[in-house]
Amino acid sequence: MKYPLIVASISVLLSACVTNDKNDNADVKQNNSVLMAPVQSAEVKDPDNSQVITLEKIMSDPDWIARSPSSWYWGDDNQTIFYKQKRLGNPLTDLYTKSLTEQGNGEKVSLANLHAVADKHAVRNIDGTKEVYTFEGNVFVKDLTAKSITQITFTSAVEKQPMFLSNGNVAYRVDNVFYEFDTNKNQVRELVNLQLTNTPGVSRTEQTYISKEQHKLIKYVALQKRNADLRAEQKSQLRTENNTIATSVFYFGEGKRIVDAQLSPNAQMMVVSVTKNESWNNPGDIMPNYINSEATIDAVPARRRVSDNRKYEEQLYLLDLVNNAQYVLDYKTLPGFDEDVLASVKAENYAREGKEYKSSKQARNIHLIGRNSIQWHNDSKQVAIMLEAWDNKDRWIATIDFENKQLVNQHRLHDDAWINWAFNDFGWFNNSETLYFTSEQSGYGHLYIKAIDGDVKALTQGQYEVRNLTLTGDDNSFYFKGNKKHPGIYEIYHVDVNSAKLTAVTDLGGRNEYQLSPDETKLLIEHSTTTMPPELYVQDIATDAEAVQLTHTVTQEFLSMPWTAPTVVEVPSSHTKQGIFSKIYQAPKGEVNATVQGKAVMFVHGAGYLQNSHLGWSVYFREFMFHSMLVQKGYTVIDMDYRASSGYGRDWRTAIYRQMGTPEVEDMLDGVNWLVANANVDKNRVGVYGGSYGGFLTLMSMFKEPDVFASGSALRLVSDWTSYNHGYTSNILNTPEDDKIAFERSSPIYFAEGLQKPLLINAPMVDDNVFFQDSVRLVQRLIELEKENFETAIYPVEPHGFVQPSSWLDEYRRIFKLFETTL
Repeated sequence: MKYPLIVASISVLLSACVTNDKNDNADVKQNNSVLMAPVQSAEVKDPDNSQVITLEKIMSDPDWIARSPSSWYWGDDNQTIFYKQKRLGNPLTDLYTKSLTEQGNGEKVSLANLHAVADKHAVRNIDGTKEVYTFEGNVFVKDLTAKSITQITFTSAVEKQPMFLSNGNVAYRVDNVFYEFDTNKNQVRELVNLQLTNTPGVSRTEQTYISKEQHKLIKYVALQKRNADLRAEQKSQLRTENNTIATSVFYFGEGKRIVDAQLSPNAQMMVVSVTKNESWNNPGDIMPNYINSEATIDAVPARRRVSDNRKYEEQLYLLDLVNNAQYVLDYKTLPGFDEDVLASVKAENYAREGKEYKSSKQARNIHLIGRNSIQWHNDSKQVAIMLEAWDNKDRWIATIDFENKQLVNQHRLHDDAWINWAFNDFGWFNNSETLYFTSEQSGYGHLYIKAIDGDVKALTQGQYEVRNLTLTGDDNSFYFKGNKKHPGIYEIYHVDVNSAKLTAVTDLGGRNEYQLSPDETKLLIEHSTTTMPPELYVQDIATDAEAVQLTHTVTQEFLSMPWTAPTVVEVPSSHTKQGIFSKIYQAPKGEVNATVQGKAVMFVHGAGYLQNSHLGWSVYFREFMFHSMLVQKGYTVIDMDYRASSGYGRDWRTAIYRQMGTPEVEDMLDGVNWLVANANVDKNRVGVYGGSYGGFLTLMSMFKEPDVFASGSALRLVSDWTSYNHGYTSNILNTPEDDKIAFERSSPIYFAEGLQKPLLINAPMVDDNVFFQDSVRLVQRLIELEKENFETAIYPVEPHGFVQPSSWLDEYRRIFKLFETTL
């Protein structure tokens, strides 16, 4: 049976400026909507419009919708794919294998054979003939030519970070010890042992005046010290003179932890990042869990808050494994390492208190930006490190001057607001000492290259974003996912390194993820639309090649439902030249009484930096179905990518800096005005709801603009940003210590007096993301303000993202009842 793709429509609200030329690299003006052509695979049964969409159905276990492929990857032969699929009715997943040519969804891989194919994250040797990977903590080597597998380790320890060395041997890590497996001798050798203790023979008791005097005055103490030094010296001599003993131990001191450690391919050097070993949680803070198997109350440890203001830093080391030498890599060679980037912020906060702030230069706290932040070139002659300042205002890509043992800046990205957590991909070309990286320096996330001693060159440019890079083996081109065609459509593109010529490889519409086949001739694609959950496709990389659907996991029951395909419009903004891309759910014109103004609901997506007005399957699939149900009940629904959302460039992202809840609410008001002017909606019959960041914005809109929404429901809400985590909050609002003004103007609890219309608060109680305490404090504030028009529903077993269908159903029954009784 063949299946078509159900696609959403795009309304061309403003004048379009776009090209359909697949080879065009022109700058695309994205404040003008762009058409999207439907992509059809084949026919499917028409939706049954007589069916009534019910909350009981759409909030039930989503297995009835689809058990879509996940964690998919290519097989070694370029003709087979693997993917995981959830089991029907329980949370377990199985690995499936499928040939590109066979019908059906493939076959389940037996547990006995999992080790042979669980190589999604395998690392290949330089000539591509072998790969190394781990399975259940053991190391395996697969010979791709001989089609044989060798198990290198068989232990209860957890081996990780497997890699091929330049000599053809295999290296791997166990805890903080790195080993080399000699493939010819079948021998294991310790390469380096990273010890989080003090260097033997260096006594901590001699570091103070009183301890030094103790050694002078008490002969016994001095004798014990001498004997310890003698034993340490003898052991050191033994390691030096006897070649059967490993001499690869490096000491970093007590109270530390290894953040990352990366071995050079020739096994002669290593870069290590170390920080203080501090607890992730606040020992004095807990999250009570009232429902457990023992009928007691669990005191669950709780994460730290941004108000804890833990100033985080890491220290970089270069280890010379040949000469057993250890060097500190100082950050002082990085431009701006000591700038007072918060001077104006601090001055404003000081002035409010009648004080004067005096700026001065001081070394900033600097650390690795995240995972994979240390990248060795395959020739071991260069290493690149991506670093970030703790204050979130700078990112550096640095190499190491091995002769002088110091960092060399290759690229600095500064942002007066904050450095994005996205667009931090970087790495080396395979055959030259050239770096590639993504950066928002132009205002959008784009791809750049830079030779070590050369200038930065942009390979992509324009008002779109570049994600998920893949460099080809010959270094001639990159593949990436981008939204060049339209902010909400993500296709796969190819860019030539030498000419910067850009070619669209796919033309599927919707949202697409990809993986390049090992032989670089095909793309494995995960494709979805607004009304069709993800399925896997394959496409040959050739001119005008068409994608072929491989999996069919969406149920016929889901396909037969009368879902409303939203229209994506660009709502004109009162504050920016670029409009606000939004999904509109509305009944067909022939089914709407144009003489009577209708009611509407605004959904506010969470996370802040998230895109939901795209043309692919949404993480908010329950809300999509709920909105279709609302349309059946006579509502119009709008879902806006307000300022702060992803997909629209740096300025859109950072508009909320130091003023969360202001630009977004302005955009929400524009959305209401658009509904009134274009969708025949009564301005007095508009409700609002959202969760997490959407719950926060629901509060801000109802507290600060009480006349706009007739009612609202805030789910898992943030009421005070001082209680949220450091990583997210300090990006946008700095810290409470430095910027009280930003926290006070951005936290709903300071504006609660403005509540006038009915408010429903839905609060999960075991939420380790946004604490239940946020809802509790807000409720107490509303009580003390003597507000009468709010209600609270609590969910004792739910975390931030609800799990139990019964909780989902109860929550949305309450939301629907609120709108039915107030709009």
